[in-house]
Amino acid sequence: MKRADGSLLDVAINSVTVEVGGRPLIASFIINLTHQKKVESALREAKEEAEIGSASKSEFLANMSHELRTPLNAIIGFTDIILRELFGPMGNQRYVDYLRDIEGSAQHLLQVIGDILDMAKIEAGQAELQEELVELRPVLSSCLRLVAERAHRGGVTLKEETAVDLPLLVADQRKLKQILLNLLSNAVKFTPKDGEVILAAAVNGDGRLELSVIDTGIGMSESDIVTALKPFGQVEGSLARKFEGSGLGLPITKALVEMHGGQMRIASTPGTGTTVWVVLPAKRLLDSASLAR
Repeated sequence: MKRADGSLLDVAINSVTVEVGGRPLIASFIINLTHQKKVESALREAKEEAEIGSASKSEFLANMSHELRTPLNAIIGFTDIILRELFGPMGNQRYVDYLRDIEGSAQHLLQVIGDILDMAKIEAGQAELQEELVELRPVLSSCLRLVAERAHRGGVTLKEETAVDLPLLVADQRKLKQILLNLLSNAVKFTPKDGEVILAAAVNGDGRLELSVIDTGIGMSESDIVTALKPFGQVEGSLARKFEGSGLGLPITKALVEMHGGQMRIASTPGTGTTVWVVLPAKRLLDSASLAR
């Protein structure tokens, strides 16, 4: 509507029919929406600016991979040389202890930076699959070996329950290992002493590959699962302090599974444990007859 001074108002006009003294009358209500429309416009602009900023952030982080990892690798490499005393003994045991602390901190920082960069690449659309034929059994065994030492230190038992005739898989082998290692590492980390972690693999009834990691750990509530799947989500402040991590393991894993056209599902009960299923589509599987063709 135009005011007498020429300015425009955004309005909504609602009309209803009412009966007065047996006669129908139309009552119209005019609502001034000018302020609401201005607020909506400001929110749209803020959202667009935030999206542009987020895209720029992701692209920047994705391009910073080399610059961030290289100096950390140098720190770790030179620390290792000194710890091994390749050029002669250091003498004081305190130096050795401090260097071990440096090495442990650098390794942890490298892991966190790696997670952040992986998430940034995924968000920036720069993550790609390098597909190849993958034999599953060696991949599963390799992932179990890589977490075995940590499980042993924590008093956690590792088990493997895989079908005898696992097919070949068309996938990115490095990313497949990353998926499994993220899930196994989480399971071991959140499972107390005398608990167990099981890695299972089989082809389900509809021909899809089902990988699952089952633990008897601390578990999560439904709301915790939602939080854990958000980038940088930490289920609880006290847990975040007790169990180190970037909060990116599950979001990265979910994104990598979806890049393969698969799905990830989590079921968990606080105090009982967690099961994570990764289901990959049947078209990625090759049995011996398909391979021969």
